[in-house]
Amino acid sequence: MICWNNVKNLPLEKKISLLYEHASFIMNIRYYSYKVNLYLLGSDYVEVFVNHKRASIDRIALLDTQHSRMNFYSDQIKLPTL
Repeated sequence: MICWNNVKNLPLEKKISLLYEHASFIMNIRYYSYKVNLYLLGSDYVEVFVNHKRASIDRIALLDTQHSRMNFYSDQIKLPTL
């Protein structure tokens, strides 16, 4: 099973490919100028930061459960406690 540790050091293009092939889309939120898509990759939650103005993916990162952005997710779904 592919998890975040398998992809975290790969180039962005390869991360995108692996996420779309092996991860499950959970939901998305709006966060400043981004639409942030949340995926489940193995047992890891991964965020994809999509910049609509530039029509590009700027960043893919492991979900930071300590970030205030968690409030946007918890309003809509119940994530497991990590």
